[in-house]
Amino acid sequence: MAAETGADGTVGKALDVLDMVAARGRPVRFSELLAQSAYPKATLYRLLQTLTNQGMLAHDAASGSYRVGIRLLRLAHAAWATASLAPIARPWLDQLSAETGETIHLAQMDQGQVLYVDKRNAAKPVEMFSGAGKVGPAYCTGVGKAMLAFLPEPELEAALARQSFHRFTPGTLDSPQKLRAELQAIRACGHALDREEHEPGIICCAAPILTRTGQVIGALSVTSTTARSTLEALEAQADRLRDSAAQIAGAAEDWRFPQ
Repeated sequence: MAAETGADGTVGKALDVLDMVAARGRPVRFSELLAQSAYPKATLYRLLQTLTNQGMLAHDAASGSYRVGIRLLRLAHAAWATASLAPIARPWLDQLSAETGETIHLAQMDQGQVLYVDKRNAAKPVEMFSGAGKVGPAYCTGVGKAMLAFLPEPELEAALARQSFHRFTPGTLDSPQKLRAELQAIRACGHALDREEHEPGIICCAAPILTRTGQVIGALSVTSTTARSTLEALEAQADRLRDSAAQIAGAAEDWRFPQ
């Protein structure tokens, strides 16, 4: 069900509907949205009509389905170019990809969750959840834990409250207490590991991207599978990851990364 938007009013409701359509990753019919939405049929129809008129959604009359509109795509591209680390970090992602032959991820924090903003596939690509534009859990991914570990306590508390602590695998940290202990260890060593915590067979080593004042602006990881690598082999890349993360942070600050 869509969350109530309270004081956000019509704009908040419209964004809820946009989120519902975008999250499907495919054209979605009105009946599907109505089943998911907390809004009355007439309200949902009016919001969809307004979003379509404004180019934020596109409506296919033949199938009766809605999909993301061109105007929203333009806005998303502008956001990627001006507020995402992706354009800045590209050279370092390319270099890490070439040197390791493994999957490289670049992520930022979004409402306590992980937003993957760029990715380089391994020389022999592996099917996995992550992909540019996808949102994943923070508590059970390397990049997520790397960012959580360096958040100020008030921000960390708010982020932890947004975690589901669903147990994806036997290795998932399924409580705030277990996660906090892990975050303390990450702060001490400067990097995080994913021990098949989100997906079976997927492992990674991740480093936070921190400004000179210690503000978390993203995370970087090298990811592989248990079939062709080990945590020890990935952890051997930690120094390289931290060095790349520091260079990305420096470039971002020189570019006046938005606060």
